[in-house]
Amino acid sequence: MKPALTIIIPTYNRADFLKDSIPSVLSQTFSDFELIVVDDGSTDHTGEVVREFSGVRYVKCEVNSGVSHARNLGIGLAGGRYICFLDSDDSWVKNKLEAQMRWMESHSDSQVCYTDEIWIRKGVRVNPMNKHRKFSGDIFAHCLPLCTVSPSSVLMRSSLFDEVGLFDENLPVCEDYDLWLRIALKYRVHFIDEKLIVKRGGHEDQLSTRFWGMDRFRVVALEKLLKEPSLNVEKRSLVLKTLFEKCGILIQGFDKRGKVKEAEHYRELLNKYSRG
Repeated sequence: MKPALTIIIPTYNRADFLKDSIPSVLSQTFSDFELIVVDDGSTDHTGEVVREFSGVRYVKCEVNSGVSHARNLGIGLAGGRYICFLDSDDSWVKNKLEAQMRWMESHSDSQVCYTDEIWIRKGVRVNPMNKHRKFSGDIFAHCLPLCTVSPSSVLMRSSLFDEVGLFDENLPVCEDYDLWLRIALKYRVHFIDEKLIVKRGGHEDQLSTRFWGMDRFRVVALEKLLKEPSLNVEKRSLVLKTLFEKCGILIQGFDKRGKVKEAEHYRELLNKYSRG
C-alpha cells in the first residue's frame, strides 16, 4: 500500500546535520509516510549516517548536480499523494505533519500549505525581519520581492507538479523562489500560523552565502513568469515592477564593481521590457 505522504531530504556533505533532521521526521506524530534521502554526490560519511536509521530510503547520485536535481529525483520516486521537503540543515517540530495533513485532508480544494518557522543563526535564535512576514491566500505579490516560503515548511499535493512543473535545474539558487511563484500564480496558499520547523543558517555551505547577487537568479525566474499564458494584466504589472527594481539593484552593484558587461546586460533587459 502506498503511503499518504512522501518526504524528500536532499543533501550534500551534511552528514552531521542529518543526525538531527532525520530523527525529527521519524518522531512525527503523523506516521503514514515514506522518507527518501537523496544524496547529491556527497564525499563525506552521509551514507553511513543515513543507514543508521531503519525505514529510510537512501538514493545516492554519482555526481553533485544541485539541490533542484536532487529534489526532482525524489519527486520522481515518490509514492505519496502528498509531498514534503526537508532541507538537511533544518528540522521539524513533532506535530508538523499532523497539523498540515489535518488541514489538507479537510480542504480538498487546497493544493499547498506552509508553516511558520523558528530561525537559528550560528546557534542563536533570532527573529525574522518584517520582510519575511508570512501571508495566506493569494500570496503572489508577497512572493515577488524574495522567497518567503521555506521548502522545509511546505506540504503539497503531488499532482501539483504535473501542472506547474518541477524545480528548475538551471537555477543554482532561488529555485524555490521560482517554484513558489509559479504555484502562487495559479493557486491560493494556506499559511498555518504555528512555528513547526527549525531553520538553521549562518553556516559556510549555505547556497545563499556562496552566490553574490541573488537577484540575478530572481530576474531569470521573473522573465520566465512573463511568458506564462495565465499571467493577467495586474500580475504582469507587478512582475515587471519587481523586475525593474531588481535590474536597477544589479546595475548599481555591477557598476560599483566595475563589471561593465554585466551591468549592460541588465540595462538591455530594462530597455527590452520598458518597450514591451
